[in-house]
Amino acid sequence: MANLEETFVGLPGWGKALALVGVLALLGGGYYSLVYGSISSDLTSADEKQKQLQDEIRDAERREKQYLDLTQELANREIADRQNRRILPENAEIAAFLQDLNRVAELSGLTIRLVEPRPEVRQELYSKIPVVLALTGRFHQMGKFFYNVSKLDRAISLENIRMTQPKLLPSGEMIIDVDVRATTYRRPSPKPPKKSKKSKRK
Repeated sequence: MANLEETFVGLPGWGKALALVGVLALLGGGYYSLVYGSISSDLTSADEKQKQLQDEIRDAERREKQYLDLTQELANREIADRQNRRILPENAEIAAFLQDLNRVAELSGLTIRLVEPRPEVRQELYSKIPVVLALTGRFHQMGKFFYNVSKLDRAISLENIRMTQPKLLPSGEMIIDVDVRATTYRRPSPKPPKKSKKSKRK
């Protein structure tokens, strides 16, 4: 150490300056390699992890959107299926059908003189369930009845409408008798799967 100090002291000014520059360069190189290099490596690693996390977040958001879309689509299909089952149920549900007709007739102010269910008529894609009705009431009450029937959830068609000659009551009111066939529909029952025939043993 003493020899180094003596050597340094004996150097001219420009030599001391070069020595100091060399020492500072060594210190700077050491600092860069030990400190800055380590920090730079950590920053690069952190940046890569951040990009990976961002990719994972985007993927998770995409999956969440797909899940929400599928859930909404399933809910819409369930709602549509319930509506379709009300419009075209699998069972005849004659009692409920007659109850709806009777309720609508009463709300319309009509008198039901006859309710006569007819045999079910099987079609290729659906079955028809007709009921013959004989109604009595004023003209605007008949119109109200037909309108309210069209607003029921179940599919119903009113056919073969026959109207009698209007009758004038002593009170001045005019009433009519109407015969009509109210037909509702149901979807066919699913066919049971065919049983496979077992091969006969020879």
